Amino acid sequence: MFSTVLLPLSEIGGGIYLGWGRFLIQFGNLIVIVVMLALFALALVLPFPGTKRPK
Repeated sequence: MFSTVLLPLSEIGGGIYLGWGRFLIQFGNLIVIVVMLALFALALVLPFPGTKRPK
């Protein structure tokens, strides 16, 4: 069962890799990391829902 699912996935290709010196990362993974960092930054900046700030 798994061989029929994994066979077409292996024929897609290796993906796009970005390299800088000894640092190598796949483009899709880089996008995921950037989105996670952006969500983390927003969580630090935005207030919690329902909390009121003193005037």
